[in-house]
Amino acid sequence: MTNVSTSKPWTPDSWQQKKTLQQPTYRDPAALNQAVTALAKLPPLVVSWEVDALRDQLAAAGRGEAFILQGGDCAESLDACSSDRIVSQLKILLQMSLVLTHGLKRPVVRVGRIAGQYAKPRSADTETRDGVTLPCYRGDIVNSAPFDAQSREPDPSLLLRGYERAALTLNFVRSLVDGGFTDLHHPEYWDLDFMRHSPRYEEYRKITDSLADSLTFFEHATGRAMSDTQRIDFYASHEGLLLHYEQAQTRFIQRRGAWYNLSTHLPWIGERTRGLDDGHIEYFRGIANPVAVKVGPTTDAGYLRELCLALNPDNIPGRLSLIHRLGAKQVEEKLPGLIDGIRACGASVVWICDPMHGNTESTKTGVKTRRFDNILAEIEASFRIHAEQGSVLGGVHLEMTGDNVTECTGGARGLSDEDLARAYLSTVDPRLNYEQALEVAMRISRWQNRR
Repeated sequence: MTNVSTSKPWTPDSWQQKKTLQQPTYRDPAALNQAVTALAKLPPLVVSWEVDALRDQLAAAGRGEAFILQGGDCAESLDACSSDRIVSQLKILLQMSLVLTHGLKRPVVRVGRIAGQYAKPRSADTETRDGVTLPCYRGDIVNSAPFDAQSREPDPSLLLRGYERAALTLNFVRSLVDGGFTDLHHPEYWDLDFMRHSPRYEEYRKITDSLADSLTFFEHATGRAMSDTQRIDFYASHEGLLLHYEQAQTRFIQRRGAWYNLSTHLPWIGERTRGLDDGHIEYFRGIANPVAVKVGPTTDAGYLRELCLALNPDNIPGRLSLIHRLGAKQVEEKLPGLIDGIRACGASVVWICDPMHGNTESTKTGVKTRRFDNILAEIEASFRIHAEQGSVLGGVHLEMTGDNVTECTGGARGLSDEDLARAYLSTVDPRLNYEQALEVAMRISRWQNRR
């Protein structure tokens, strides 16, 4: 595959010459420039060899040799950067990965929507309440959620605050990983306080006991410890929406001869900002990170061909992931054509299913939610369709939390629309709670065991 667009000059700020959607309007360009300049001088949040290692693992998932679990908050809050919240997010990802490893019989690549998921695309630039119109809330790295003029004014200094919170988060995660928190010999470390009351707890406990017994048997039989089980790899990802932030953390790595976005391991482009001649594609084509693109029901095979040419002209395995978000009602109709389109152009991609965004709806009272049964239906259909098409579904992408929230209906406890008001904490989109997220992992494991 070749692409003439890759011969065009590229710099970390060449995206500014393109039409770029979903960017805030800053009133003071000098203050914005000052913040970007300051951010560019700060140390990177991740390093290039971690990025390269993730690309290799994504390539393995694309071949069916591993499975990607990508999950976390819809939108991170700067004020919620606390040890308890970070531990809860890490615990549920570890629990899910353990269940998936047990059921799928292959390694799980853990990728958190963490340490950078501070910006969110919105359907309109402004919001009106009681005759007052203000800029919409675009995430904590841009402005604040309260509906008043001061809170909603885009503030470039928040770029630096977002960086600081991301650095604190990643530093704490690395300390937990290096300190033995992720040791597979001790899954009891990962129990959430309220988990023992879950209808799924006993099933989860049987899985962890089985794996622990297997590890112990192997080590006793061979006389050597399985060191790979004592420390796991954990990667960060976020939507690369706010391009001034991404640009500032983009560095040229001399030994690799390439530019890397070192604010995260895996940045992705959302459904609303994937125009082929727009600023986000322009920025993403120049970085060496593995990248992902969300693709919805309006995507066709012709677009996918051009997208692959733009973002992965050398057809490098693991470089480009396509995260399809089609919805339970459209996945049967739309997904086969997308798979056929990729096969026809010979592109190497990693397929990931996002069963959240295509299944968002509102209750009669206007509360945004997602039905657990629809989420499961889209995941199950995606596995089946990829298998029928001779393709590989390499992973899932979930908006979820380790907290005991009530934002999505259904699941083992049968949450109803009336339950949503009890613990609805998200400022943007509804997330799976810890029970629902763990149940997703268990369902995937059962489906694959049956296959």
